[in-house]
Amino acid sequence: MSCRYGDTFRVTGTTGANKTTVRLACIDAPEISQAPYGNNARKELQEQLPIGAEVSLRTKATDRYGRTVAEVLKGTTNINQALVATGAAFVYWQYINGCNREIYSRLENEARLKSLGVWAVPGGSQRPWDYRRGRKSSNAGANSSGAANPGQNSSRYRCKQIGSWAKAQELLKQGHSYLDRDGDGEACERLR
Repeated sequence: MSCRYGDTFRVTGTTGANKTTVRLACIDAPEISQAPYGNNARKELQEQLPIGAEVSLRTKATDRYGRTVAEVLKGTTNINQALVATGAAFVYWQYINGCNREIYSRLENEARLKSLGVWAVPGGSQRPWDYRRGRKSSNAGANSSGAANPGQNSSRYRCKQIGSWAKAQELLKQGHSYLDRDGDGEACERLR
């Protein structure tokens, strides 16, 4: 079992031959570039599903990327619900069909009231679906090299233009998450 994101992992079948990518149904975890919440979600998923853990899937669908969308059970623990309960993920209300809406709602409200994880800031951190939408619109003006189109007013920075590691960390905190390419919560590591 390997977890690359806070709501997606790979699982090997009982024979060990076939590997399946599983996207957790009815929840959405912050993107890895949403520091620190993305890495926290991935770590929580890794703790909930350590390598070698046996799981069963309540398959809901196959998504457009070919991933199996499922609720994941480790014994009697519903991992999807556990991630919401710890504040590692949001309920994905747009895709809640097939899951118990009342349970997910209660777990998210409890995490919010306790200020857990993504709820540590008032109103919660930026929702992953909004974050992805914002990245798509900011990337719409980029050319294939990733640089802003000429003549366009852009606030995107490159590590070599920033000049200091401290300034890069400051920009990361201001939301310039693209500066943290490996998603470890540190921007422009080469500037150290």
